[in-house]
Amino acid sequence: MMKGSMPATKINVNKTDINLSVVNEPAESSAEMPLDLMGLLFFAYRDFVRDADALLSKQGFGRAHHRVLYFVNLRPGMTVADLLDILKITKQSLARVLRQLVDSGYIEQRPGPVDRRQRLLFPTITGAEFFETLSTSQAQRIARALEPMPKETRALVTQFLASMIDPEDQATLENLNLVEHD
Repeated sequence: MMKGSMPATKINVNKTDINLSVVNEPAESSAEMPLDLMGLLFFAYRDFVRDADALLSKQGFGRAHHRVLYFVNLRPGMTVADLLDILKITKQSLARVLRQLVDSGYIEQRPGPVDRRQRLLFPTITGAEFFETLSTSQAQRIARALEPMPKETRALVTQFLASMIDPEDQATLENLNLVEHD
């Protein structure tokens, strides 16, 4: 090993997985890890997506389709490039999912007003209705969880979740109005 270099850490990861930015950080012992919160986050996410997953499956769709529908409905007219930046998936993966959503009548692609090569994404009426259906059970689950808690809990949960997101994506959160501007 060269002087001053970090020891190599071998992690077996599927190349399609998200790039790990914590590979060279020292590992925490199990006693120091928030295993309770990690487990709760796992179960909360599992139940959060369950109803939507069932509805998506009936259409022959999966979670990638849901993510695209979510962001296109959140920001109609967003570009394919912006969506790629948000989702952090390959062009090929997005192209496949978009093609299915377009062919099924959930999303419409339009050329940009200035640059005709630019593709802008819009939900169709069917896409907006399906998005609303997918979001209803998730919104109800969040509302039920927050209801018995003090009013300031929503702001704390928002701060907690936003803090878990990589710093380079904070501007994207603000642009999507998912967090308040400082």
